[in-house]
Amino acid sequence: MFAEISAKTRDYLERMAVFYDQHIYPNEGRYHAEMEGLRRADDPWQSLKLIDELKVKARAAGLWNMFMAHEYEGHGGISNLDYAPMCEVMGRVMWSAEVFNCSAPDTGNMETLQRYATDAQKKKWLLPLLAGEIRSAFLMTEPAVASSDATNIQCSIRRDGGHYVINGRKWFSTGAGHPHCKIFIVMGKTDFDAARHEQQSMVLVPRDAPGVTLLRPLTVFGYDHAPHGHMEVLLEDVRVPVDNILVGEGKGFEIAQGRLGPGRIHHCMRSIGAAERALEMMVDRLQERVAFGKPLAEQSIWHERIAESRCMIDQARLLTLNAANTMDVAGNKAARAEIAMIKVVAPNVSCKVIDWAIQAYGAAGVSGDFSLAEAYAHERTVRIVDGPDEVHRNAIAKIELAKRSVARQKVRAA
Repeated sequence: MFAEISAKTRDYLERMAVFYDQHIYPNEGRYHAEMEGLRRADDPWQSLKLIDELKVKARAAGLWNMFMAHEYEGHGGISNLDYAPMCEVMGRVMWSAEVFNCSAPDTGNMETLQRYATDAQKKKWLLPLLAGEIRSAFLMTEPAVASSDATNIQCSIRRDGGHYVINGRKWFSTGAGHPHCKIFIVMGKTDFDAARHEQQSMVLVPRDAPGVTLLRPLTVFGYDHAPHGHMEVLLEDVRVPVDNILVGEGKGFEIAQGRLGPGRIHHCMRSIGAAERALEMMVDRLQERVAFGKPLAEQSIWHERIAESRCMIDQARLLTLNAANTMDVAGNKAARAEIAMIKVVAPNVSCKVIDWAIQAYGAAGVSGDFSLAEAYAHERTVRIVDGPDEVHRNAIAKIELAKRSVARQKVRAA
């Protein structure tokens, strides 16, 4: 299987535990109070003072850019297996990853730039992202097509001399609403007549480029997730230099696959953390509340749910760690089955455990007084983002069918 986490990660986890006890958990109320204040002022799309303050503290504590698999300019250099437990910790509080410059979509975008950008592109966009000076968004999903199949993308990227002209409509572009968002990675088609997986390209588009319009923030189960949001974006005759393309024309699908592998496992790691905290909250609530003459914790239905939660979380964690280790040892492509499996399992487990925790809290569980309702909304969304359950199950099935076909051929040959 895989070795235990390294001494380096154990050190990170110890320091993160201290940081969370001192700065994250005590400030959960302040975070929501600041957001509520901005909403009352009808201006939620602002960087929170709390986050800005905690970023300084996190960087001073050496808890910064921990997600990067390969070292770049003094940042990163950690395996997926070692990062997994740290990402799980960050999943316990939805907004906390940004404090460490480890939040989506920036992590995936930074990894994309590190792997595929030119030196000039890295200097202009990756370095300020690593410094936490700016944020980013990834524009792939479109309202007019089933974007779970990336070959459906219709946004056009047309060459015009020394520029590309971009036209299209994107939505659920997470991060595009943040006031510090300065760069979009846009996926579109440079050649509609090329082979199916060679039509797509990715270009870097500054958020303030003429022709870029943020149409509206979209909600997720009623949550706008300000200040980063999930925006609908209109691109009308947006012109960028040809030097803004990543790798080259026709490489968009290849880049997307390279980007989504680590992004998927990061989501799953955080899902484990969300489920773990929900279980803790559920157990605490059951021990505190009395119904029908005895504590809820003494009622057998809750014994079953607690036990099932523990089994499911630990199974999902081991499956996620196995995927992380396979990525490290054999590469993302070789780990495609393991990544697909954890992308199905982790958010489904998290949804189930959080749902039981909500039930334990009763009406309070669906309110905004606790984190469970928002956590459930997020985890339910994770079953769609970076490929829906159906796509990953289909991939797993095809791999299994292919394995058996090969095995049968060997038997016949013998």
